[in-house]
Amino acid sequence: MNKKICLSVICALCLNAYATDLGTIEVSGLAKSKVIEDISKEEIKSADLADALYKQTPSIEIVRRSGIANDIILRGQKRDNIVVTVDDAKVYGACPNRMDPPTSHIVVSNIDNVVVSEGPYNVEDFGVLSGSVKVETKKPQEGFHGNVYTNLGSFNYKKIGTTLSGGNDKIRFIITGSKESSDQYKDGDGKTFAQQLEDKAPAMNQLKPEYKDMKAFVKTSMMAKTFIKVSENQDLELSYTRNRSDNILYPNTGMDALYDNSDIFNFKYTILGLGKLSKRLQLQAYNSKVKHPMSTKYRVNSGVNFVNELTSLLTTEMTGAKIINDMDLNGGLFTLGLDASKRNWNGYYIGNGTTAGMTGKKSIDDVDTINSALFAKYNRNLTKKLNLQFGARYDHTKISTANASYEDRYFNALSANVLATYKINTDLKLFAGLGNSSRVPDARELYFWKGGLIGTPTLKQTHNTEFDIGAQKDFDSGYIKSKAFYSILNNYIYFHKGQTPHAFENIDAKIYGLEISGSYDLSDNLYIDYGLAYQRGRKDQPLAGQTSKDLADIPPLKTNIALNYNYNSTTKARVELIAAKSWSEYDADNGEQKIPGYGIINIRAQKTFHKNIEATVGIDNLFDKTYAVSNTYADLSLLSDGSTGNVMLLNEPGRYVYFNLKYKF
Repeated sequence: MNKKICLSVICALCLNAYATDLGTIEVSGLAKSKVIEDISKEEIKSADLADALYKQTPSIEIVRRSGIANDIILRGQKRDNIVVTVDDAKVYGACPNRMDPPTSHIVVSNIDNVVVSEGPYNVEDFGVLSGSVKVETKKPQEGFHGNVYTNLGSFNYKKIGTTLSGGNDKIRFIITGSKESSDQYKDGDGKTFAQQLEDKAPAMNQLKPEYKDMKAFVKTSMMAKTFIKVSENQDLELSYTRNRSDNILYPNTGMDALYDNSDIFNFKYTILGLGKLSKRLQLQAYNSKVKHPMSTKYRVNSGVNFVNELTSLLTTEMTGAKIINDMDLNGGLFTLGLDASKRNWNGYYIGNGTTAGMTGKKSIDDVDTINSALFAKYNRNLTKKLNLQFGARYDHTKISTANASYEDRYFNALSANVLATYKINTDLKLFAGLGNSSRVPDARELYFWKGGLIGTPTLKQTHNTEFDIGAQKDFDSGYIKSKAFYSILNNYIYFHKGQTPHAFENIDAKIYGLEISGSYDLSDNLYIDYGLAYQRGRKDQPLAGQTSKDLADIPPLKTNIALNYNYNSTTKARVELIAAKSWSEYDADNGEQKIPGYGIINIRAQKTFHKNIEATVGIDNLFDKTYAVSNTYADLSLLSDGSTGNVMLLNEPGRYVYFNLKYKF
């Protein structure tokens, strides 16, 4: 159910709001969710979904690790506190240092839309704490359609790809394929990855001379999907996504990825109209696999010609199944579902030279996380003005490891939420929500070993209790919308810098914030969209031996403002500003540092010729600014600056010029 209702704090309706670059952003049911449409059409610059979400959603910040395969922060939280699904199949990365986050296992060119849900209001998926990112890939169409495209950009970026789709009302298919590569990008000072390393990292962690000019990454991807109409009321969907990335450089980390391979299989069967007790019944089964070896192969390590190579090879596999039934109940829609999944995570080291003694040592020793859950939702319009939604989920989780030193862990949790939407009149809508959710510790937080035990096997699961309020006001020439939240985190899993063993611990904390967005029509062809997001996070008490109450991973105030010009249906242009304040509140005790604020200008123009040829030209970071976005919280293993001892900040790309040409048929 998609309705253009984004709800907000009334007192903030006079403030600035959010800019979108991915087509229409709508609220699905309530303001807690945003549907970001046409992402493959709008975000054509690269395959990196994290970069696209960062530019378009003010509450999302990018965690820059490389030229591709970057991570996200949503409302001041990251890692397993955010659930990412691809066509409702849950996806994890294998790397404990987040070189291959879930968002890296689907390329933008294969995506139809993305639903970003903020807060603990998703009961269909396991472990949703701060929010979820639901990726929906392209769907096949009847007839025969397709496109061929190429994309060229600065830093020798090259991409080619194609999409073919066809079929009839009985069976339809879609096949996509792409390949892209890039040299190391240069920051605003004109410095490549290798040169940033020379300035900021110890000699032993710099790139070897023969690798200083190597590419930043090479990535190929394909997707195949089939829709079969089994009968008038039964549909079958089968899909497979394959990603292969090679030689990915991660400059502010001590290792690079030799390759990153992922495979996602998905099966869905939908039956409509079974009777009074089943309006829609869906059965799903999925499997996702990731293999990720990271290595010091390209680094100096200890002398230019000394072989001292260490590889950390990790794999993860996620297998899951769901049964979801929708039925009409007392004038509302009642959903009941079963959810089951098993995640395996395994890793070990392979050493050469002086690291040979590491060979065979386990980093994560064959850990299984097995979950089973029952969930329910109910959505009903009590009056023409008032809508109520309820959700609940009960989880039972078992975590076991092949390491006989640790006993199996068992977790039980009940999550619930309620959301109310009230329509004061045709132009003003309000909402309020209260929810509670939980997530269990993962294998890295429990058992990770790296020269010693980093994990803490006794960790408790985290609970989030959150209150959201908001409103939307529509005008003849636009709208303004805003929302605020207050999150109470009990047993929040936090990294304690310098504490060994058992670097992870449970703490209590609070996160609160405000997001505002809107649009204003200046004329029939010209409009502005704008946005702003602010979050603040505090520990209830400083960690032992520390003094700071500031919570890590809380980005500063960020705003997006864009001027859009649609000359006609075939010609449009956009100029946008993305800006953020400096980091003035951060957790220096646990590795974060002050980062200056920034403001960059991006421009883009698009023209369609003869309905079949589409050309796009754009420039990101028009004035070639040197700036960094990602901070240096010690939960990531990052390099220390050789001269000052500060953890190395990785600068964002400098001026980037790109051109895309697509032929559609």
